[in-house]
Amino acid sequence: MGSIAGKIQDLFLLLVILLPHETGAEEIISGIESKPHSRPYMAHLEITIGGQKTYCGGFLISEEFVMTAAHCKASKITVILGAHDVTKEESTQQKLKVTEQIVHPGYDLFTHLNDIMLLKLQRRATLTHAVGIVPLPTQFTFIPPGRMCRAAGWGRTGVAKPGSDTLREVKLRIMDEKTCKSYWTYNYKLQLCVGNPRKTRSAYKGDSGGPLLCAGVAHGIVSYGRRDAQPPAVFTRISQYVPWINGVIKRK
Repeated sequence: MGSIAGKIQDLFLLLVILLPHETGAEEIISGIESKPHSRPYMAHLEITIGGQKTYCGGFLISEEFVMTAAHCKASKITVILGAHDVTKEESTQQKLKVTEQIVHPGYDLFTHLNDIMLLKLQRRATLTHAVGIVPLPTQFTFIPPGRMCRAAGWGRTGVAKPGSDTLREVKLRIMDEKTCKSYWTYNYKLQLCVGNPRKTRSAYKGDSGGPLLCAGVAHGIVSYGRRDAQPPAVFTRISQYVPWINGVIKRK
């Protein structure tokens, strides 16, 4: 067996390969453009870090709260709801400031465990045909491998391609625990292994924090994957955090 120092060095090298250089870690490759406003819970997050602007995805879970990934935390976040083409000022859009970023207390920057954050909006969202709330699973829902689900977002459509102006989505299969064995810190109870390694469909850079929808329920949050976009990617398993989510909403 190697020394502890050696193991730490190996883990660090692996994380350098896996983690993105940008705040946005994941988005859509080999997907299709969504029908405009067919996913009214989608949120486009404008994020400011050190004076630089970048983007994440998120989704509306109540009139006052948006869910996203903890690694999207920033000095300033503005949420845009009701968007399809984010380069346009569509009449359906609602642009709301975030007054509080509530990161899960167990979030670990290096392992990406507990990669979940709630954003409290400055004011309640107005629910319309283009802005709606997505249902969450129960605490005891444990979605099994083999299920086909969908991820959505405005991120890159290829490793060397820019982000998408319009919302896109892709079908992804939930895989078994062994498929994510190359991710040393992968935790089957807290995370989902998503994407068939034999397919080119994947989430990719540009929209971390977006949802994984299975039969209309948000079961996962885009967390991290490989630089070359080769599936599988790792998503936060929402069901395990339902008590924490409900507690935060009740207190705030």
